Amino acid sequence: MNPAIRLLVPVLLLLAFAAQAAPSSIHQVRIAADAGEVYRVLYRELESRRLFVVFEANIGGTLAGMAERLGEDYNRNGLSVIRSLVVCNAWYANRVSNLDPDMLALCPLRLSVIHKDGTTTIGFARPSVHAAGSAALPVIREIEDIVIEAMGATTKAFAR
Repeated sequence: MNPAIRLLVPVLLLLAFAAQAAPSSIHQVRIAADAGEVYRVLYRELESRRLFVVFEANIGGTLAGMAERLGEDYNRNGLSVIRSLVVCNAWYANRVSNLDPDMLALCPLRLSVIHKDGTTTIGFARPSVHAAGSAALPVIREIEDIVIEAMGATTKAFAR
């Protein structure tokens, strides 16, 4: 075997392993339940962890109002619900601002609740992806873990 290829094969294997080991930038859970019920439980779980919902967006409702203008481009994936929760905790925001004010661009955090064909998906954009190298990364990971814990508790509430 060519010596260059012998060196390249282990490097490619290492890169493939690293790509699989890295967490996704979007953390998702899927629940076989009504989106409204999942939304209510998620809301309660977030607030019980002191991540307060400061804004709610009914994106699906807004899009439905634009259906005629969007024409055949409207809701091609057939999603029946698209909602968003925007959450914040001033104490955590203060901790982040003391360590790296630039990371306040991540505040507040957002989660999406999407429903299609009997399955509700909760999606969360992981802020630690953007905070790599920041002094605030440990605090941001702490907040991220709390959100993911709330998502897990929501999933557990619907386990049969």
